[in-house]
Amino acid sequence: MPQGLPRKLRFAFVMQVLMASAVIIAGGWVAVEVAKYQIARVALQEEADYYYAMRAAGDVDREPPDEARLRGYAITSGGSAAALPLALRSLEPGLHQLADQLVLVDERGDLRLYLAYPRAIMDMRSLQVVAAPVLLALLALFASTWFTYRNARRMVAPLDWLARQVRDWDPMEPDPTALGPDRLPADAGIEARQLAGALQRMAERMRAFVRRERDFTRDASHELRTPLTVIRVASDLLHNDPDLPERAQRSLARIQLAGRDMEAVIDSFLILAREGGIEPQREEFAVRDVVAEEIEHVRPLLAGRPVELAVVGTAEPVLHASPRVFAVMLRNLLSNASTFTERGRIEVRIEPDRVAVADTGIGMSADVLQRVFDPFYRAEPDRNSGKGMGLSIVRRLGERFGWPIGIESTPGQGTVVSIRFGDMSTAYTAMR
Repeated sequence: MPQGLPRKLRFAFVMQVLMASAVIIAGGWVAVEVAKYQIARVALQEEADYYYAMRAAGDVDREPPDEARLRGYAITSGGSAAALPLALRSLEPGLHQLADQLVLVDERGDLRLYLAYPRAIMDMRSLQVVAAPVLLALLALFASTWFTYRNARRMVAPLDWLARQVRDWDPMEPDPTALGPDRLPADAGIEARQLAGALQRMAERMRAFVRRERDFTRDASHELRTPLTVIRVASDLLHNDPDLPERAQRSLARIQLAGRDMEAVIDSFLILAREGGIEPQREEFAVRDVVAEEIEHVRPLLAGRPVELAVVGTAEPVLHASPRVFAVMLRNLLSNASTFTERGRIEVRIEPDRVAVADTGIGMSADVLQRVFDPFYRAEPDRNSGKGMGLSIVRRLGERFGWPIGIESTPGQGTVVSIRFGDMSTAYTAMR
């Protein structure tokens, strides 16, 4: 799940602190390792120089240092090394790092001086030297990061507020007053205020556009219904006239077909115009009954063609939804199948969770399938196949009522378009 700007900002600062702290601590550790040997080496060398200087000043009987933090041994050339610890006897002149101590062997003239410094004390001393700067650096890092984070959070707070306001908008009825100057946070900068103003103007234009489109669709559909009713009634009366010539009968059939297509488009527009408004009335209906009715409506489209129209499947789904919506969707699919099938078979498959319209028509290529739901798209503009709105309307209605549309097609073999009853909150299936 994508994170919001405040969480991303907090994560960025936490990662910055962790990485910077790791670098500081690693640098401190390296400094400790370097410093402890440097400190011990210098201290041991100074102690050896002081010892030899005192002997050169006349204190030839001066004993090597013998303290809690420093042990010394002096052996003359040819003298016995029995007084030396076993770990020191084989050491040559120079600085040596043993498991528990750091040893300086300094040979001048006939005298060899052994100075041993415990590693535990050396580690503690070097840690004391480096720990304070490292601790101060970490405290400074934490303090600066905290203050920077507070300021950055204060700067992005207005943007976060704007995002939450826009998130709560109704897409069909955005509320521009929510982003008014008097509603903005007091610490909103000029950039946030400019963005709020742009969003407010966009919301006003969006709301006006949605209302204008919905009003136009509703009003135009209602106005078209009146002349369409006149055409349908008059054509039905003429159709019942036995003395009508055959040529006029064919023209009348085309008029009735165009009237049914127009009625389906108007029904679709009226339903889609209700987006954001009153939903169509829901009722319980049998899918098979609607299928049978739409099958009869589409039979005249296949008159004179060797095309078999059939309903298959034993399922008896019952939906609690709008039968009018389902009828419009099915009518568009059957109309498309009838238009593009010159011979063969069209069947409506009724299954428990879907209804599919399958045909043996011309089919569609992969390129056509990618655009088949685009409004006004027609794969064959020269063919008398409508205005390219059928499948676009079917998909919009399916999205509106939670009925996903699936389509499969093979060029030259046919097409299968299915309406799946996917939204169980608005539809259910039952086996009688």
